[in-house]
Amino acid sequence: RARNVVEGGQLLGQAIVAAARTIPGQRVTWASMTFPRAADFDDPVVIHVDPARQGRTFSTVATRSEQRGKLVAPALILMDAGSPDSFRGSDALPQVPGPDESEPYDMGVTGRNLRIAGGAYSPDPARVGPPEIHAWMRWRDDPGELSVRQALVAQASTHWTIAAGMLPHAGFGEAEAHESLSTGPMAVSISFHDDAPLDRWFLYTPRATWSGQGLVHGESRVWSGDGTLMASYSLQAMVRSRLAGAGSRDGATTM
Repeated sequence: RARNVVEGGQLLGQAIVAAARTIPGQRVTWASMTFPRAADFDDPVVIHVDPARQGRTFSTVATRSEQRGKLVAPALILMDAGSPDSFRGSDALPQVPGPDESEPYDMGVTGRNLRIAGGAYSPDPARVGPPEIHAWMRWRDDPGELSVRQALVAQASTHWTIAAGMLPHAGFGEAEAHESLSTGPMAVSISFHDDAPLDRWFLYTPRATWSGQGLVHGESRVWSGDGTLMASYSLQAMVRSRLAGAGSRDGATTM
């Protein structure tokens, strides 16, 4: 059932593009955003950009995403003019089923193809497994602008961590989100590494590393299909009983 709530990763992606267009000679290397209030898609979100410090090598940009005059998502963004490698290394692409062996999943996003290894992103509360989800993604078109590619990578960073946290626990599933449970991202931090085309398959590997006290924490890497490490991120999210959230069905009241 569709909810009138803007995806947290969408707000993060918009802030990344806003910062990059404010300081066009540098690229975003790190961004962090918190979500103190849910935004809905009935009204525009206004982004205020503050180049807190613009340097020749590194710059720091603060953004404030507001709706109807109220703060919904502040962000801090680090930008870099770039440098040759002093040395180079990264984690290796994990051995997981490829996109051809994974199950299609439609989240209603135009121009995006999504497949989940083993069908692990499931609404079935009886499904139990390790606290991890492997999601292959491919966009119909590859944007020419680097910051837009980064924004599209960031857009999905708030998708799967909560579901991964539920997987080891019988009786909990995505069908409970926004029904018996109030769920939502509270903070995300992403680092961008190498670039890769987005009209070819690339892989997210979110794993919930801790859950309890009404929160879930998780970490993920994002790889291209040929093993290029594109990004890393961490997410903290809320998972609370509706009764604990004053009857809220979408997390807005709880937050």
